[in-house]
Amino acid sequence: MAGPGGVLLLAWIGAFAGPLIILTAWALLRRSGRLRLAWTLAGLALVAYGLGVWAFLIEPRLLVVRQVTIESPAWRGPPVRLGLISDTHVAAPHVDPARVARVVARMNAQHPDAVLLLGDYAGGHEPAATRAVPARSEILRGVAAFKGLRARLGVYAVLGNHDWWYDGPAIERALAASGAVVLENRAVLAPRPEGAFWIAGRADLDSFRAEPSYPRALAGVPTAAPVVVLSRWPDPFAQAPDRVALTVAGHTHCGQVNLPVLGRLVHASRAARRWGCGAYVDRGRHLFVTGGLGVSILPVRFRAPPKIVIVTLRAPD
Repeated sequence: MAGPGGVLLLAWIGAFAGPLIILTAWALLRRSGRLRLAWTLAGLALVAYGLGVWAFLIEPRLLVVRQVTIESPAWRGPPVRLGLISDTHVAAPHVDPARVARVVARMNAQHPDAVLLLGDYAGGHEPAATRAVPARSEILRGVAAFKGLRARLGVYAVLGNHDWWYDGPAIERALAASGAVVLENRAVLAPRPEGAFWIAGRADLDSFRAEPSYPRALAGVPTAAPVVVLSRWPDPFAQAPDRVALTVAGHTHCGQVNLPVLGRLVHASRAARRWGCGAYVDRGRHLFVTGGLGVSILPVRFRAPPKIVIVTLRAPD
């Protein structure tokens, strides 16, 4: 078995065999009379073992619910609660349709006004045509689990790079069947009784169909109307117009590994170095980047736990 699945299998083997190997090495060193070396190496090995088990087997299976409040001068009307779900990567390690269903239940428990899905619902890098039928079915069932989302203003989605590599139109059809409104360089009105606003979505940078564009996404939005933009990657935020109250993005996984002192060693894109995880204000414009749920390349997360986010967007007092 190759790829992330093979690495995860090795992690499970190490989890079971690690203590025996450490104990055996300690006993051999102790028998040879090198007690200080035996205890030193055993201590270091146990720390490494514990960190490895946490990063490969425990943290990627957690779910953090993060609550964030953003005050944007471009927002009009009462506050709105936006639920963010990103990077489920079904068919990659740690995420299957059953886990997506549990995430949906946790999101529903937060009672968001609208849910925004930020792409990469498919795991892996291979196109659908090269995958086995069970893998294709798993991915589509993972998308179908979004049908359980409950939000009074609806569910809105953009596609991600992994979705286009897999089969963009198939993922788009599955999202629509689940009840999500798929946005690619267009906007729709969220008819909130206490004050309507617009939700726009930009095309993915790897879309086979369209170039990402703020002007096209906002073409139908009145100039003074409040608008939230879904952008799969944080990179296009550099071109965000001032009238956008908030841009939300995924893609970065918050680096997946966030080491003490050294920070994130891997960045999913050039802009991820600058806008890698969390809330940002740039020249008065607001961006929120969520680390999402799944994994890519390696089945590991360390100090970057899977999360869903509730953003309360409001005007400044």
